[in-house]
Amino acid sequence: MDGSGARPPGAADLTACDREPIHLLGTLQPHGFLLALSEPDLRIVQASANVPDLPGRPAGSVHGASLRTAFPEAEAVLAHYLSQAQPLEGAAFLTTLALGGGEGVRSYDLAAHRVGDLVVLEFEEVASETASAQSLDALYPRLNAFVEGLHAAGSVAELCALLASDIRHITGFDRALVYRFDRDWHGTVVAEDGNGVLPSYLDLRFPASDIPAQARELYRRNRLRIIPDAGYEPVPIIPSHAPSTGAALDLSQAVLRSVSPVHVEYMRNMGTMASMSVSILVDGALWGLISCHNKAPHRVPLQARNACDFLTRIFALQLAARERGALAEQRIRLGAIQARLLAYMAEEEHFIDGLLNHPEDVLALVDAAGAAVVTAEGCRLLGATPAASEVRGIHEWVSGQPVGEGLFVTDSLGEDYPAARAFADRASGLLAISISQKYASYVLWFRPEVVQTVSWGGNPSKPATADPDGGPDRLHPRKSFETWKETVQGRSLPWSGPEVDAAKDLRSAVLGIVLRRAEELAALSEELQRSNKELEAFSYSVSHDLRAPFRHIVGYSELLRSREGANLTETGRRYVDTIADAALSAGKLVDNLLNFSQMGRNSLNRVSGDMNQLVEEVRRKTLRDVPSGRAIRWQVGSLGRVYADPVMLRLVIENLLSNAVKYTRDRPEALIDIGREPDRDGEAVFYVRDNGVGFDMAYVGKLFGVFQRLHRVEDFEGTGIGLANVRRIVERHGGRTWAEGALGRGATFHFTLPLREGAR
Repeated sequence: MDGSGARPPGAADLTACDREPIHLLGTLQPHGFLLALSEPDLRIVQASANVPDLPGRPAGSVHGASLRTAFPEAEAVLAHYLSQAQPLEGAAFLTTLALGGGEGVRSYDLAAHRVGDLVVLEFEEVASETASAQSLDALYPRLNAFVEGLHAAGSVAELCALLASDIRHITGFDRALVYRFDRDWHGTVVAEDGNGVLPSYLDLRFPASDIPAQARELYRRNRLRIIPDAGYEPVPIIPSHAPSTGAALDLSQAVLRSVSPVHVEYMRNMGTMASMSVSILVDGALWGLISCHNKAPHRVPLQARNACDFLTRIFALQLAARERGALAEQRIRLGAIQARLLAYMAEEEHFIDGLLNHPEDVLALVDAAGAAVVTAEGCRLLGATPAASEVRGIHEWVSGQPVGEGLFVTDSLGEDYPAARAFADRASGLLAISISQKYASYVLWFRPEVVQTVSWGGNPSKPATADPDGGPDRLHPRKSFETWKETVQGRSLPWSGPEVDAAKDLRSAVLGIVLRRAEELAALSEELQRSNKELEAFSYSVSHDLRAPFRHIVGYSELLRSREGANLTETGRRYVDTIADAALSAGKLVDNLLNFSQMGRNSLNRVSGDMNQLVEEVRRKTLRDVPSGRAIRWQVGSLGRVYADPVMLRLVIENLLSNAVKYTRDRPEALIDIGREPDRDGEAVFYVRDNGVGFDMAYVGKLFGVFQRLHRVEDFEGTGIGLANVRRIVERHGGRTWAEGALGRGATFHFTLPLREGAR
């Protein structure tokens, strides 16, 4: 594509229709005439070229004349209109006037509206042969029956069918269609009534290019438009530009406004010579159109057109009420589901479990086939979803998108994220909400592909062709309206407004829970920190103060044994030995408790280090206290590097290896295995495994507690603080500890350390 925007010679710019100033064409349809008046004297400054000659008032004399002079019949009626509050948009019908005299009398329906500082007055000639048949009195029974029928209709489809039928019978057109716009402004014929003269277009879809953007805006602003004869010769407005402003007259609200030559040709290609459209507005937005067609030229009196406008407005009110009612019912139903989910989350310690444990409600909240909850802890899948790796790819992609209000929604995921085309059968639709303002945590809902066959009224890819003789900007509409079928793939059913709102509300609720939990945890953390400091200070004080008495007990026991031992009986010497051993044990316990209390006070000095080297140093030190007769087989795998405090990490390894040596001493050959498992979730995972006495998993929760022992001190010496130190050190590094074992079958102790650069 040429970045300059230039087109090669002869190429058609298919957006030219979108830019055509159809409200400034400067011409009228010939079944009436127009005057543009300046205030306050209502002087005629512009007029259409077909102003009729009247007795004593030749058409050539109207320019520059006042309305009172040129058309005194209309002056009083218009003055009354100008004294009242005028509608914001659309022309107002004033009255029916007779102009001329004798056999030359003609009746005109008079309509007026404002354009800037001008008043536009239109005279539409009345078709006398049909006026009486379409009077208000004649139309009333059908209008009344229509209102009754609206209340009896059971669905929107029945409403549309009723409207098409009544509009056609009021207007006498060969065919009346109810045409609904979709979100892309393609239109589908959802109801039709006809007499068989023209082909049926029911259920056909027409491309958005058939009614370009500025035409849709005119439909919104001017609800009713009629073209009695597509073969008309446009009538120019003289002068073409207002003398006071130099601008062309804006005919957006004009009843007699001429139409684009492209549209006239479009009608001829459809085989219709007359048409009428009535806009269906719901809450001020263009919902669709009533589109009427006739094979031959056809006039519809103003009274009948006004009746059609009236019927359409009533229909739009009933339609809006039904759509609002359906939406309200859906919101109530989804609100009940959301309330249950919030209750489930409130009951769980980890609120996400409230979602994961109730997948039916999670899916029902937005009518999805599958869902995924992706957090830092992992990816959990619910229902029919892509594979976990594919969901992680979607999550990574969505996390990089500009997500407004923490929400992303599409019913054609493959168009935005091409990798999704490989699993369109499970995820063509995506609705995603961010449930964390700090981390890339999302709830993702999926809808499968719904393959549809769309019947178009002609090939939508060929909406217009260039005129080789008319220049690059002269287009011809397509000539074929025969059914053209297209298979639409890669799309899911669209997400409705209430479903999107339900997802937004859930996100707000989750963020509220997270914020409340964060505040509670912050307060608890402050309290725990204060308590820990007090406990550490107390432990340090007690431990420090107890060391001296225990040393004295040991010292005096030794003195008693060395100096007075000869005077002691065997029993007395045994008592002294017991006192000394107990004091030594208590002193060691106090030392360990002091180390434990200092563990939380010392700062971490992390560096990158070789784990195998550290383990080898600790292993050699541990072997110094092992009797020479013991058989120990060591298996040390590749442990890699870690990013940790070497002094504290050494204490972890010392405790784990000394425990492994201690609890395997009754084995003929002790087997101690030290290894590293595959990294997962950003952590390095290490283990120390032995074939010793093991432990009962029923008591695993006590294993890492202070002073907690699962074996008698008579069997295995120790203070019960070593594993507590291991857990505290690992947790201070941001890692985890756990153990597995069985009585008589050994034990395995695991610990993790967060991965950092240089620690692989």
